[in-house]
Amino acid sequence: MNRTQALGRYGEELATRRLTATGMHILARNWRCGRTGEIDIVARDGDTLVICEVKTRRDGHYEHPMAAVTPRKAERLRRLADCWLDRSDSPAPAGGVRIDLVGIVLPRKGAPVLTHAQGVA
Repeated sequence: MNRTQALGRYGEELATRRLTATGMHILARNWRCGRTGEIDIVARDGDTLVICEVKTRRDGHYEHPMAAVTPRKAERLRRLADCWLDRSDSPAPAGGVRIDLVGIVLPRKGAPVLTHAQGVA
């Protein structure tokens, strides 16, 4: 595993802990749908299915993680949500589907800073 992959896995672990602490139930992590791509975290928030994108950045590198969901990325996440629903054994959720983003910034010193934005796409 290279440094970028390790950083991503660390961020996904932090995001999973945060989502679980807020009462969400994690259904899957790193779920793949053929060539369409991968969902970082699939969760339930009450009766809502949550497709969660996780972006982790070191402080001062690249753009802020909350800028990561472009219109193109949002469309891919919607296709992935449809793929999850098509392949899952459960009926469509009464609360619908929501796409969230957890952005994590790792400062040079101190604790990671997590931002959870609901319904980004």
